[in-house]
Amino acid sequence: MKLDNLIKKHRAAFAAVFDPALTAANTIYMDLSSSNNELDGISESRQDAAILERIAAAGAIAGVGGYLEKRSVYKDTDLFQGDAERCIHIGVDVFMPAGTALYAPLEGEIHSFADRRLHGDYGPVIILRHRLDDFEFHTLYGHLSRDSLAGLAEGKPIAAGERLGSIGARPNNGNWAPHLHFQIIRDMQGKRGDYPGVVRPQEVDFYSENCPDPSGLLLA
Repeated sequence: MKLDNLIKKHRAAFAAVFDPALTAANTIYMDLSSSNNELDGISESRQDAAILERIAAAGAIAGVGGYLEKRSVYKDTDLFQGDAERCIHIGVDVFMPAGTALYAPLEGEIHSFADRRLHGDYGPVIILRHRLDDFEFHTLYGHLSRDSLAGLAEGKPIAAGERLGSIGARPNNGNWAPHLHFQIIRDMQGKRGDYPGVVRPQEVDFYSENCPDPSGLLLA
């Protein structure tokens, strides 16, 4: 069974990642694609405020989006450069105020964690390992607060609905507008405390299979 179908099969048993649970009714689509230039040329603090103002104006509690979105926001960050620019986002971003608590959607254990302090990286990140119907996969939570890492150990059991931490603020979260980067990963490919969240266009076929759309775990 494909991972996305397995998630649909068990969806009713999952806990909410946020409280209250995110739904289509209380969220808006947040477009950070290359075709949207609303946030270009303004200061970081103004970017952060503009995102929250847009959410509030819509009567929503979060802005959600970004899976397989082509973005230009990475073009000035060395982390995403190389032989070919990494510009395709393979997780879902949830924009909410810094300090917003988040919870494990299903039972698992700590696979790995890290504080990735390079500019543009995840900042504090937690990766959980899960098993459904003897199928192993992982969920990644990036751009957290530093205190989210306190007391963690690899292999530590995590219950569904257990508090994982909170959304981090600049600059500790990799210096991004406060949000959660949420991603499903089938095969970690030997990586610990890290996994690509942005990939090159020629890599999309592989990564879209290894990292299916996580919205089914995120939205009730």
